[in-house]
Amino acid sequence: MAVYYPSSNSGHRYHLKSLLTAKAALYTLARLKDRIVAPKSNPLKLNALQLKTLTLLQELARSPETSTPVEETDDVRITNFPHIHGNHFHIGGGLAMAKDASGLRNENVWRALERKGVARAFYPLGIILTSAGIAYDTGMRDRILLRTDH
Repeated sequence: MAVYYPSSNSGHRYHLKSLLTAKAALYTLARLKDRIVAPKSNPLKLNALQLKTLTLLQELARSPETSTPVEETDDVRITNFPHIHGNHFHIGGGLAMAKDASGLRNENVWRALERKGVARAFYPLGIILTSAGIAYDTGMRDRILLRTDH
């Protein structure tokens, strides 16, 4: 015996098994959303926003215009953050989309990176990227940084 579930507006009836299968598929996709964005190897278990932010901080650390080395360590101090204009901003030799930069000015993201040992936050003045943070492979550099001569 098949069980049917009435639709709210259309008057159609849907098979309960089909509804449960669709609901399970949506639930599975929602749970996998962060896993799709995250790289294969993420030993610190950084979420997608933290990975994007760390990737952008690593790029800022490579540029002498936005960072300075911390004496007697391999750490880098970042105090000059790029200004977003339109839907993008320039970073290093390329550009990044503004939607990927929401963590650059987010104190909670900075604190999370600090707890993971990849940064030392001095919000809102600046952030020090530790040698571990500089070396961490986020796997996102080619995804969010666009190389351009613009």
